[in-house]
Amino acid sequence: MGPLAALVIIAAACGGEGEPTAPSRAQLIWEDEFDGPAGQLPDPSRWTFDIGTDWGNRQLEFDTDRPENVSLDGNGNLAITARREAFSGSQFTSGRIKTQGLFEQAYGRFEARIDLPSGRGIWPAFWLLGADIDAVGWPECGEIDVMEFRGQEPSIVHGSLHGPGYSAGNAVTARYTLNNDRFDTGFHTFAVEWTEDRIEWFVDGERYQSIGRDEVPGRWAYDHPFFVILNVAVGGGFVGPPGESTAFPQTMLVDWVRVYGIDDS
Repeated sequence: MGPLAALVIIAAACGGEGEPTAPSRAQLIWEDEFDGPAGQLPDPSRWTFDIGTDWGNRQLEFDTDRPENVSLDGNGNLAITARREAFSGSQFTSGRIKTQGLFEQAYGRFEARIDLPSGRGIWPAFWLLGADIDAVGWPECGEIDVMEFRGQEPSIVHGSLHGPGYSAGNAVTARYTLNNDRFDTGFHTFAVEWTEDRIEWFVDGERYQSIGRDEVPGRWAYDHPFFVILNVAVGGGFVGPPGESTAFPQTMLVDWVRVYGIDDS
């Protein structure tokens, strides 16, 4: 989800692609199940808001901290909703929440169960950003896109790395395609497993990409804590603007987010 997010698909070596895998030992170290009444904001001990517009991706929405854009739905889900409405000089609103300053973790399994919105110009994402971004900037801090979705391609999700020497349109990235199904018709689980020397991507337990320390065309920027981001963008370089056929509101439902430590000893 970094500036002008990946437009070029670079296949990464991944021996045994497609085989379901799981950590041999895993301890749950952080989670949010999004339980609570409808309309309640996400737990402030776990999440904070990015408020504003155009985070470097030419996005069109203004991200707010209003329950109309980010709140619990009363059924155990977080709802992030993009709306077509004039607000603070923008023609759309949406939400972008993060764990920055509240929870930051190096290594482990990061996963979320999500039902995605769709439509041309809709850009939901579940991603991780280096906690040192304020000190070193992007892409030096590193970025791990667990899941990005172009609303006009309802059967495809993308997983990417952005780092020094391989960011934006030159990110290291791959796509996962559902057979005879769409990501906007039900929940799916998106995950990465991240160790000192390798990051692997999964959809519903199926591995589709694996990138090792020596396989990136620049510095490996994944040796320090990252924080979690959930958002739904409208427009931007990765998806283009919404079309007249794009219906609003569009809502991403998140059933849960979980982070596990991985111990292979």
